[in-house]
Amino acid sequence: MTEYLDLIMFAALMVAILSGFPVSFSIAGVGIVFAYLGWALGVMDISLLGSMGQRVFGLISNQVLIAIPLFVLMGALLEKSRIAEELLDTMGRLFGQLRGGLGISVVLVGALLAASTGIVGATVVAMGMIALPTMLRAGYNPRVASGIVCTAGTLGQIIPPSTLLIILADVMSNAFQQAQYEQGKFAVEALSVGQFFAAAIVPGLVLVCLYLVYILVRGLLRPGDMPPAALDQPKPDRAEVIGAIIPPILLIFAVLGAILGGIATPTEAASVGAIGALLMAGIRLGVSRKLIMLGTAALVALGIFAGLFPVRLQRSDLEAASYIAGGFYIALAIAGAIAIALALRSALRQDVVQEAINSTLTMTAMIFATILAAGIFSLVFIGLGGEERVAKLLLGMPGGATGALIFSMVFIFVLGFFLDFVEISVILLPLVVPPLIVMGHDPIWLGILIAINLQTSFLTPPFGFSLFYLRGAAPPEVTTGHIYAGVVPFIGLQAIGVLLIWFIPSLATWLPAMIF
Repeated sequence: MTEYLDLIMFAALMVAILSGFPVSFSIAGVGIVFAYLGWALGVMDISLLGSMGQRVFGLISNQVLIAIPLFVLMGALLEKSRIAEELLDTMGRLFGQLRGGLGISVVLVGALLAASTGIVGATVVAMGMIALPTMLRAGYNPRVASGIVCTAGTLGQIIPPSTLLIILADVMSNAFQQAQYEQGKFAVEALSVGQFFAAAIVPGLVLVCLYLVYILVRGLLRPGDMPPAALDQPKPDRAEVIGAIIPPILLIFAVLGAILGGIATPTEAASVGAIGALLMAGIRLGVSRKLIMLGTAALVALGIFAGLFPVRLQRSDLEAASYIAGGFYIALAIAGAIAIALALRSALRQDVVQEAINSTLTMTAMIFATILAAGIFSLVFIGLGGEERVAKLLLGMPGGATGALIFSMVFIFVLGFFLDFVEISVILLPLVVPPLIVMGHDPIWLGILIAINLQTSFLTPPFGFSLFYLRGAAPPEVTTGHIYAGVVPFIGLQAIGVLLIWFIPSLATWLPAMIF
C-alpha cells in the first residue's frame, strides 16, 4: 500500500475539495497529513518540507506574478464604474434587431471585456444581470442564452491579458527550464509572459469566430431559439458606438502594445492598465471630465514623445533643445498627475475604488493562497515518488509523444470538472509538462493547448465556475438545468478549437515567433 501513497494522496485531495472545505486549506492540509504519514511509514524524508520557505520567498518575489493583482484591479475598476455595462448596452442595441444579434453582441462584448479586464467572474455576472434578461424578453431559448453568456465570459481566460496566461507562463517557463536540464542543457532559455500573450491572441480570436459562426448558423436553422429583439430603445448612433468601444480598445492597445512591443514588462504594463482604467472610470463618472481627458491625452503624448525622443536631464552635456523638451515632458507629467488625482477623487466619492480594491484583494488572496498551498502539496507528492510515477506513465503511453499528450489533455479536461484552473496549473502541470517537452513538444504551442483546455474547465458541470457565477446572477426562470444544457455545444466548440490549434500549430506559434 505504501508504494501507492502518492495516488492515494491525489484521491484524498479530490475528496477534500469536493467536501466543500476551502480549497487552499484542503490542498495544504492533505499535503501535510500525507507528509507525516509518509514519514511514519518510512517512505518519505520529512526534511524535504524545509525547502517550503524558499518556495514562499520565490513566490512573493516573483516579478511575473506581481502583474496579477494589477490586472485584476484594472478589470475591477472597469466593472465597478459600469463601463462594461455601458458597452454591453450599446452593443445590444446595435446588433439586437438581427436574428441572433443579441448573442453576437454578447460574444463581441465578452471578447472586448476579456482583452481589457481578464476577469471571468466579473464578466459573467455583468452579462448575466444585463444581457440575459434582455435576451429572455426577446424570446431567446433560456438554454441558448445561458450558454452564450457563460461562454463569452470565459474568453477572459484565453484572450490576453489573463490571469490564467500569467500563471501558465510562469509554470511553463519553469517546466521548460527543468526539461532543458534533464536534456543536459545548462545554458537554458526562459519563456516570457509576453510570448504567451502573443501566442494566445490568434487562438482567442479563432474561438470568438467559432462562437459567432455557431450563433449565426443556429439562428438560421432554428430561428425560434434566437429571434430578433424588438428593442424599445433607439439604435445607437455612430458617436455613441465610438464612445463605448474606443476607450476599451485604447486600453487594450496600451497594455498589450507595451508588452508585445517590448516597451514594458507585463508588470509595468499592468500598472499602466490600472491607471488607464482609473482614468476611464473618472471620465465615465462625469466629474471634471474635460480636465481628466486632457490629462489622459498628456500622458499618452508623454509616452509617445519620451519613447521617440528620450531626454536624460542628469547629463552635463545637454543642449538647450533637450532642456526645452525636458520641461515639456515635466509639464505633461504634471497634467497627467492632476488627471489621475481628479479621477481618483471621483472614484473614491462614489465608492468605485473601495469596491474594486475589495474585489482585487479577495481574488488575489485566493490565487496566491492556492499557489502557496499547492507548493506544499507538490513537495510532498514529489517526496512520495509521484513525479517519477507521472514521468514513467507518460513515457510508457502507447503512441509515444502524441499518445502522452492526448492522455494529458484528456486528464486535464476531466480534472476540470472538479478543480479550478489555478489548482490544475500549479499542482498537475509542473508534473506532466517537463516530460512532454522532453518528448519534443513545443512549449509555447503546448501552453496554448493547455490554456484552451483549462478555459473549458469554467464551463464543465458540475463545478464550472462560470456556471456558478451565472446561477447567482441569472433571473429565477433560468434553472441550473438550462445553464448546464446551454454550455454543452460550446464545450464542443472548445474541443474544435483545441483540434484546430493541434493540427495548425502556426496559429499559436506564428505571432510570438514574429515578435520575439
